[in-house]
Amino acid sequence: MGFLHHEPSHCLGADIAKDTIVFSDGPAGSVRTIANKRGAIRAFLKARGADLIVCEPTGGHELVLLEACLAAGIACHRADTLKLKSFIRSFGVLGKSDAIDAGMLAAYGRERWKGLTLWRSPDADQLRLRSLVRRRSELVAMRVAEQNRAKAPGNSALTTSFRAIIVAIKRQILALDAAIKALVGEAPGLARRATVCTAMNGIGPISAAALIACLPELGSMSRRQAAALAGLAPHPSESGARKGYRNIRGGRPEIRTILFMPALRAAAGNGEFAGFYKRLVTKGKKPSVAITAIMRKIVITLNARLRDDQSPQS
Repeated sequence: MGFLHHEPSHCLGADIAKDTIVFSDGPAGSVRTIANKRGAIRAFLKARGADLIVCEPTGGHELVLLEACLAAGIACHRADTLKLKSFIRSFGVLGKSDAIDAGMLAAYGRERWKGLTLWRSPDADQLRLRSLVRRRSELVAMRVAEQNRAKAPGNSALTTSFRAIIVAIKRQILALDAAIKALVGEAPGLARRATVCTAMNGIGPISAAALIACLPELGSMSRRQAAALAGLAPHPSESGARKGYRNIRGGRPEIRTILFMPALRAAAGNGEFAGFYKRLVTKGKKPSVAITAIMRKIVITLNARLRDDQSPQS
């Protein structure tokens, strides 16, 4: 992860839509709207001469700008939407428009530049894997929804329809599983990371691929950063003499979904963390808390193993 080492002299905020980009250099600064096309973006960047551009994720529409900034040697940051919303609220801003958002993005960049990670173009294989894993997750959710509808009272007359859709979805999931395994097998970088992950008892090829796709930062973080990014870090809830119950929140919820079944395997007495789970329960921890602790343990351990780039010795 890269960071700026010097305060930017000219920071621009970019509010991105499918067809247009609104640029602003501050809440009370100038505003310019251009087409969201490579040529228009290159011309604007060449004429404006910014040294930091901040935008939000917009379902992929921001990638043209980010790639143009990278080619032009301009630092760029894709801001976390929740953090940005909290930043805007702190100014008491209640209105919303493209110009307002662009101005606040510029203010966010000028104020928070020291802690903003710079965007780097992801590996092509990593992007393809992420797309395959995301689509598989969508299909699994669709399958569960159809199965629930099929079991609902009064839907017996539609059994044939539900069954046909479920069969089609299962066929597509199997095809995606094959595509994911083929991609991981063909890409040396992905294959090495998958080997380290699957060396852990309870992590299969598909779970390993999902982890690599959804948490590509594994192996480049500290243990606390890994737990927080996965949404598995216990956050305190204290005020004065009150010591509240610590809860996990934030992070990437899809990671918890991926790790839930490996954690249940440990709870059932299998896998390398089965003893850890048993010790937690013996000490009086609730099973749900112990399972969460197992998920956190898995992330931290995989992060360390990928950082050292070695599997555990037998």
